[in-house]
Amino acid sequence: MIFRQLFEQDSSTYTYLLACEQSGECVLIDPVIDTVERDLAVLQALGLKLTYTLETHMHADHLTGARKFRAYTGSKIVVPAMDKLACADLGVEENQVFRVGQIELHPLFTPGHTGHHHAYLLDNGMQKILFSGDALLIEACGRTDFQSGDPVSLYQSITEKFFTLPNETLVYPAHDYEGRQITTIGQEKNRNPRVGNNTSQEAFVAIMNGLNLPYPRKIDFAVPGNELCGECPDNVPEQYRGACEIVQLPPELRRAVKAGDQG
Repeated sequence: MIFRQLFEQDSSTYTYLLACEQSGECVLIDPVIDTVERDLAVLQALGLKLTYTLETHMHADHLTGARKFRAYTGSKIVVPAMDKLACADLGVEENQVFRVGQIELHPLFTPGHTGHHHAYLLDNGMQKILFSGDALLIEACGRTDFQSGDPVSLYQSITEKFFTLPNETLVYPAHDYEGRQITTIGQEKNRNPRVGNNTSQEAFVAIMNGLNLPYPRKIDFAVPGNELCGECPDNVPEQYRGACEIVQLPPELRRAVKAGDQG
């Protein structure tokens, strides 16, 4: 398997590239519209052609790059099936394996940050790897005060779905705001100040309800845009509109297009 962790600075979002070396199929988990051209350059450098984009949830802090990638490469847009997005090509559900060549991703329904949030578990035969989305971050977790968020549901998702995994399970979150890249289930069980050290559900709910976080600065255009798989709505501010354009790719990126054409 080929693996890359890619970072978008403005929203502190991690995008994950997973590629099957045998088939050449690859997926980008949580792609960001602002870094589509950069990610195409990564694919080109690795000799890969994009097959899928895969979302953990409906993001409120950035626009997805899914639609733009599909326009450039023919990749298929994959989202949690319960989102029922007409713009998506495929839906994933818990207990149904999502395959990318020889790679098997196991969707885990993990609501709480949003009502339809999914994480993805990979077992490479040596170690389990969890792509936790916004549900579990590094010594933190996603907020629960919008988009059908619910602290009780998030507590149950973390403690019953994540914390039952082996302690050595690697955890790759969708965000980090302090320059960190990876954690483990064991570390979060021991060090997470919100939900670690056997924090009770009642204490967790009190913590989450008392965060008093600021209003997400992109939510008013990110959520409606992501409901359209990354189509920019009219209210996208001018400073963010440049990424909305689908332009002629430079010649050095053209080898990264036409997903599935392995010839």
